Amino acid sequence: MELRHLRYFITVAETLHFTRAAEALGISQPPLSQQIQRLEHEIGTPLLKRQTRGVELTEAGRAFLNDALEIVQLADHALERARGMARGISGQIQLGFASSVAFGAPVFELIHRFKTHYPAMELITREENMALLMQDLHDGLLDAAFIRLPCESSKSFNLKVIATERMMIALPAGHPYSHQRTVSLVHLADETLIMFPREVAPSLYELIASTCIRAGFTTTRFLQAPQIMSSLGMVGAGCGIALVPESMCCVNNPNIVICEIENNTLYTDIAFAWRHRNPSKAVLHLLKLLDAQRN
Repeated sequence: MELRHLRYFITVAETLHFTRAAEALGISQPPLSQQIQRLEHEIGTPLLKRQTRGVELTEAGRAFLNDALEIVQLADHALERARGMARGISGQIQLGFASSVAFGAPVFELIHRFKTHYPAMELITREENMALLMQDLHDGLLDAAFIRLPCESSKSFNLKVIATERMMIALPAGHPYSHQRTVSLVHLADETLIMFPREVAPSLYELIASTCIRAGFTTTRFLQAPQIMSSLGMVGAGCGIALVPESMCCVNNPNIVICEIENNTLYTDIAFAWRHRNPSKAVLHLLKLLDAQRN
């Protein structure tokens, strides 16, 4: 039994007429009659009662029609689903996010555009530190990831920078320098510096730490926070100061003031990372939207 036999039978059953069914199918009537007869022979019972002016479904034919319709619908659905996945317009895409890009507007503008263009595509997202993101991307557990640079392990992947951000100083409200728009790191060298764990983003950690040490900070006064985001909460609690990406200025906390760094040389990039070999069609669609977004 072939799917085309089921389609032939369904068309005859819906029109109750071999000639009209043949016209709808784009074939001549004799081959259609022969195919229906072969189907009935294979099933072992008549499905149609031939009459002078048309046909009528037998009891077995009515029962078979319901199942045939369901089978054809399932087959069509499977076909469209497979084609959609092959074209990257349906299925799933696994995306990773570094915790520190949570407020990067360009990232979520891109995701919004992707969902608008490909509504049938299911986005499965995961937020992790940089080390885990890079490992999951390498192991194929993620299709792509939004990461923060610098990141030494990112050199193993394709990268496209989405945005460049300045690093800013987060001070507790009421700090002597909290009323200033721009603050020199040298003037804060005696403060406790709240830092995320080195393993969260080793290269970014080294960039921040080395810059602060050159400004007079001592590592003995570094205080660790679980993540870059949680460092803001510790600043608000009066535990020290922190250097954070510019996009985190949108955090509304009355206990925190964020200032610019005088003569700032600290910048960080948000980048889209994907594997060198065999990117999925969905990843290629994201890249195309990213290029359009930047233009």
